[in-house]
Amino acid sequence: MGPAPPTLLIPESAVLVPVPEAELVVGHHRDRLDRAAVQGVPAHVTVLYPFVPPPAISAAVVARLAAAVRSVSAFRCEFATTAWFGDDVLWLAPQPDEPFRALTQAVSAAFPGYPPYGGVYDDVVPHLTVGDRSAGDVSELRSTGDVSELRAAEADMLSGLPVQARISRVWLMRGRAEPGSWRTVAELPLAAR
Repeated sequence: MGPAPPTLLIPESAVLVPVPEAELVVGHHRDRLDRAAVQGVPAHVTVLYPFVPPPAISAAVVARLAAAVRSVSAFRCEFATTAWFGDDVLWLAPQPDEPFRALTQAVSAAFPGYPPYGGVYDDVVPHLTVGDRSAGDVSELRSTGDVSELRAAEADMLSGLPVQARISRVWLMRGRAEPGSWRTVAELPLAAR
């Protein structure tokens, strides 16, 4: 019996709001605790994932996405507090969160075949993920199952909050579940204020 065949790494895409202002506070934690960071995804709030499969992303898809994004005006927000999904995911809470919800609703309405998170959740909570316990130490892509790293990251970040951000664009990104693979396909502006 020969070696097992390589796992197919299926390309994916996502629509997200980059939050570069948060990198100073969360970047070094995300590098250790968030698999998406290792894959090349910056600090962000997800608008829609999964999105259109990369081979199907055409100029018409990007134009429809751009129109949906322009239905929401640019805005300012603040990430002043941490929050948790159970004991598994540490995240920063944006305030206000309504404009993020409006972006998700607009993009979902334009692409009804792609519900947020595959339709798994009844309520999509806008958030900036810092770390996921199931990711463990992502530098080795192993699971520790230990919440203490996330708690330590939370304690360290609190002194760097709040993070002020101006949200004026979304990125359409594509990549695979492998280090450094995610790239920006399109940068789309929100409506000017």
